Amino acid sequence: MRASTSYQSYGCPPRGLSADVTARGRTFVRRVRVQDFRNYRRKQAHMTAQKRDAVTGPGAWTGSEIQHDRSWIHHLDANAVEEIDAALAHAKRLGATIPFSADAFPLLNFARELDGILDEIENGRGFMLIRGIPRSRYTAAECELLYWGLGVHLGTPVSQNARGHLLGHVRDEGRVHADPNARGYQTRERMDFHTDLLPVDMIGLFCVRTAKSGGESKIVSALTIHNVLRAERPDLLDALYGMFHLDWRGEEPAGEPPFFTIPMFSERDGRITARIVSLPYYKSAARFGGQYAPAPIQLEALERVQEIANRPELMLSMDFREGDIQLINNHITMHARTAFEDYEEPERQRHLLRMWIAVSDERRRPLADVLDSRYRWVRRGGIPIKAASEAAGSWT
Repeated sequence: MRASTSYQSYGCPPRGLSADVTARGRTFVRRVRVQDFRNYRRKQAHMTAQKRDAVTGPGAWTGSEIQHDRSWIHHLDANAVEEIDAALAHAKRLGATIPFSADAFPLLNFARELDGILDEIENGRGFMLIRGIPRSRYTAAECELLYWGLGVHLGTPVSQNARGHLLGHVRDEGRVHADPNARGYQTRERMDFHTDLLPVDMIGLFCVRTAKSGGESKIVSALTIHNVLRAERPDLLDALYGMFHLDWRGEEPAGEPPFFTIPMFSERDGRITARIVSLPYYKSAARFGGQYAPAPIQLEALERVQEIANRPELMLSMDFREGDIQLINNHITMHARTAFEDYEEPERQRHLLRMWIAVSDERRRPLADVLDSRYRWVRRGGIPIKAASEAAGSWT
């Protein structure tokens, strides 16, 4: 399989984007402060599941409640599509290339619709699906421009990997989970329920092409999982508030160890945040020493999370169609994918465009200090970029 290509973040930021988002051959890294860990452990020592309140509000949803409530699908009407087409034509007249700012993709009425969608993602259920983009009328390059243009109206796209890709291409690269330097989106294998690696605010996926079979998208509320654990296994919930070691899988910042340490659940100002990534990231950390492997109770807790997440009454399966855009809150919504079979012809193979999006500080979820230390990387542009000589082969 061919390797995917993406846009490299270039050395000079476009107007409207953070200067730290785009830097060539520089590493943005700040070690998590030791004091943050000490403060976190001290606070958790006085908290147990019995003392934690059940999470309420729209973010603690169940699949059975909303499976037939289609209000989470935002259907584009003819006026919205016309406005998007006009913005795309404007960007092309300007000769805009990715990355560009929202000024190059002007939206009026639909910008207000996007603001409502963003509010639902940040303060509501934590996910939305935009449906109605006529995918077949656009070229591959136009799909990228269109998706980027909508994304920068929601927030600031940040780097998704050590190559500095701001717009990622999710497709089978022939890799497998057993490869300690592979990430799940590079495979065709099943992906368990997870949030993405960094505490980035929002994940966006634009479906360019579906697979021959499989590749179904599933989501679940991490807040609901928190409530179920509180009721069924409070000891495992307590364990998930402890510190876990995770494998960077080859994308650690320069000078940093090849693993990092964070809690799976944390809380600030009464709001819960989940940072539960795919199981292989925990298990492969043991390659750096047995002390970095998950403890038995940690492994049991992670496996119980997967069991709960896969309960039919809790998860939501999405009918992900070509032209759909899935947007999820990466702090409270976990996502998964079934294995898929692809077509032989490259031009027919499954292909999604992905963005990691940081929302404005006044809108984003408050994070515990131990996570906020890592959020500095999001503010500075996402996963720190490796040396230009290492990334050059993957630039587009």
